[in-house]
Parts: sequence; structure tokens; C-alpha cells
Amino acid sequence: MTKISDERISKKKVAISIGDLNGIGLQIALEAHEKIKKYCSPVYCINKDLLKDGAKLLNLDIPKDFELEKVKGKFVIRPGTVAKDAGSYSFDSFTCAIKLASKKKVDAIVTLPINKESWNRAKIHYKGHTEVLRDYFGKDAIMMLGCSKLFVALYTEHIALRKVAKKIEEEKITKFLLDFYNNVKQDNIAVLGLNPHASDNGVLGDEEVEIIKAIKKANKEIGKNIFKGPLVPDTAFSPMNRKYYQYYVCMYHDQGLIPLKSLYFEQSINVSLNIPIIRTSVDHGTAFDIAYKNSKVSLKSYINAVKEAINLSN
Repeated sequence: MTKISDERISKKKVAISIGDLNGIGLQIALEAHEKIKKYCSPVYCINKDLLKDGAKLLNLDIPKDFELEKVKGKFVIRPGTVAKDAGSYSFDSFTCAIKLASKKKVDAIVTLPINKESWNRAKIHYKGHTEVLRDYFGKDAIMMLGCSKLFVALYTEHIALRKVAKKIEEEKITKFLLDFYNNVKQDNIAVLGLNPHASDNGVLGDEEVEIIKAIKKANKEIGKNIFKGPLVPDTAFSPMNRKYYQYYVCMYHDQGLIPLKSLYFEQSINVSLNIPIIRTSVDHGTAFDIAYKNSKVSLKSYINAVKEAINLSN
């Protein structure tokens, strides 16, 4: 993730998916508006009534230049509550942003946090934003999270841990690695093993055989030794390894996100790769425990996500 210089700042249009209105997303959007409008022209996917209701609960003023893209819907905002109506509205706000980007009405989209349980209650069968994008565009969207110091790409995402091993297949991993390389164009990428000690040469499992084959095949197709590994998972993110690697491919969700969030929680963002639009996101949840409680919320991840969306659009 590169820093935007004054020369590169341009008034790109960025659609902001408002997230779950029972969480901290609206507070972030309102409090960060003056900062992000220096970098872009934000368009917020929410209607006037819900915006007014939320701002009143937050005791925050609505900026006069707070441009809206109306998303129909009306319900009572219930701070810190898992709710079907809030889940449904956050999904509609997201699809509104996708459509704006698809029609080239905006240059990129940035998403504020949704609540997966609220989506489930609203009968939305997707587990998160990336799955929606994958289905919408019919592309193998890749979830990458991180900051300038560390990026992790997730080979599997929101699935039960018991199902991960069944997904470790040479052909699928090879395609993932090639797609990832074609998006990030980095020459040194670490690939983690699945099992403890990366299986100790088959003693603890045979999934690493598939990973090794995929690494070799991907490197051969690229014509360079891009992918290294499989690395032993428990030492992959050691200070020594992080001096050598900035980009990591992880076999499952927590394998990558536990170290990332332990190290760079407030700075990290989420980037969707391998799709025809630009989408970035905050790398945190709805924080229901502090929503609408006059709590101080960090704006770093959101501002970084906006900046990276602009960088990618340039």
C-alpha cells in the first residue's frame, strides 16, 4: 500500500457502502468525512431518513456536502443489536455501491463493516462481501488483507475449519497463486503449509504434497521462483521472516488474520483482487459493544482503505 502524495491526489468518486447501521460504521463515516474528502468525492449509499436517525443517536452533525445515493429502506436503528432489518439494509447498500462501480459512475467502492449474523437473519446466504463479489462478477475474487508492512491472501475464507483440508488441491491452489501474482506482481511471496511443522515431510499429514506441487507449477508457468514454501505456519510470521516477506498466502482464515490483527489491527484494510471493480474495506467488525455510546472509534483503517482505493484507481 503506497502513500498518496499531494501531486497524485485527485477527486476520484468513491462509493461508501454504509455497513450495519446498528454498529460503528455510520459514526466512522460521519467523523472521517472531512478527512477523506481531501482525497476523493465520497458518495454514501444510504437514504436521508436513516442518516438523520443515526446522526441524531450519535449526536453528530451531518456535513452539508454529504452526498447520498439513496438506498430505500426504513427501520429503527437499535445500537449494538443483531437484526434482520439492519442486515438486509447493509446488503442493499453494498449492492448499490457495486452497481455504481459497475456502471462507471464511481471509480471505486469502500465498504464499512457488516454483521454476518444479521445477514443470516435476513436470509442472505453469503458469508461476507467477497463472496457477493465473486458471485456478482462470476470471478474468483481474492481476499487480501493488510497494510504496507504485511499483506495476507486467504486461499479459503469463511468456511468451517474441518472443511479446509478438503480444499487443498494442487489445481485449485495453482490457479489461486497465479491469479494472486497477476494482481499484486510481487517477486517474493510466502506460501504457508496447512499442518503443524508443514507436516514434517508427511508425518503429520499429506496436504503439503499438494501445496508443493502447486508452488512448483505456478513458478514454472510464471518462469520465475516467485512462491516460496510451504513455510511452517508457527514461524512464518516471525520477525526474521517478516524482514524477508511482505506478502503471504495462507491456507485458511485465522492462519493469516491472527498474526495480521495482532500486529497491525488499526492500520489494516481489506482489498478484493481479481474482479473488474476496485473494492477496499476496513479490516474490523461492527463493534456492537461500543456503537452509539459516545466512544472514540479509530478511523485509521477506513482512511487507509479510502486512500488505497484511490491508489488502485490511479
